[in-house]
Amino acid sequence: MRDTRESRLLLVLLVAVAFALITVDIRGGEDSPVDGARQAAAAVFGPIEDGVSTAVNPVGNAVSAIRDSGERHDRLAEMEKENAALKAKLGSDDRNRSRLAQLDKMLKIAGQGQYGIKGAQVIAIGAAQGFSWTITVDVGANDGIRRDMTVLNGDGLVGRVTTVGPDTATVLLANDPDFTVGTRMEAGDELGFASGQGDRPLRVELLNGKAEIKKGDRLVTFGSQADKPFVPGVPVGVVARVDPSAGGLTRTLYVTPYVSFTKLDIVGVVVQAPKKDPRDTVLPAKPRPTPTPTVTVTATPSADAPVDGQIQEEQ
Repeated sequence: MRDTRESRLLLVLLVAVAFALITVDIRGGEDSPVDGARQAAAAVFGPIEDGVSTAVNPVGNAVSAIRDSGERHDRLAEMEKENAALKAKLGSDDRNRSRLAQLDKMLKIAGQGQYGIKGAQVIAIGAAQGFSWTITVDVGANDGIRRDMTVLNGDGLVGRVTTVGPDTATVLLANDPDFTVGTRMEAGDELGFASGQGDRPLRVELLNGKAEIKKGDRLVTFGSQADKPFVPGVPVGVVARVDPSAGGLTRTLYVTPYVSFTKLDIVGVVVQAPKKDPRDTVLPAKPRPTPTPTVTVTATPSADAPVDGQIQEEQ
């Protein structure tokens, strides 16, 4: 429609009529004179509106579902993150509990032997090529650590300090082939020297070739002059095998060490030796032998079996 004077007058007239009809409809309420026209319009345009609504609602629902799905995804991701953090915390707690148990066990040994120790954590292991067994601990010269100090843990002898830096130190493990320590048999004075054999049992040469030794006997460190590199009384291991005596000057034993050298975490460096030899007091309690169950069988005579009197009467 062209924008002319007549079209403008027509538009104004239509607007005026629309306002008049709205006023009449509002004032008339349920008896409004335009109610019939409204119902007719609803009958004509209602199906079209329903069709449009049916077509449009799934789109709206889909958009709402996508929005809700995004919210659910974010919540799921948040829950997964919380679970991961919880698992990490639980794992950390388990590790801390393990370390506390190791520390408690080591402090018990230190108390029994009257050793002054500096606690440390293993932070690195040396390459095992060529039978080199070493670890690095997180204490050094700044912590009072010196070369040739005994290293132990809650199980027994770990090794000795060989190299010291300002904040770290290297420990030669007792199972290294270059490692040798003087030993003493439990409840006796049989002395010897234990040497490492890598992942095999320690080899011990007793000075007495005729010593009476059996499987299960235990050894501790004999100690060194001025307590360096070894303090006395530290548990070494248990005799696993004894070579037959050949009448030689020495006797060879094979000893299973108390310490697991592949599972080291918390250790202690002995910075102060005991005032007196603890002897065997640091050794763990011997396991109690499991009693062998005995079965007593009692013979019960049969009801049909004759007694002695009956046998004699029959004779």
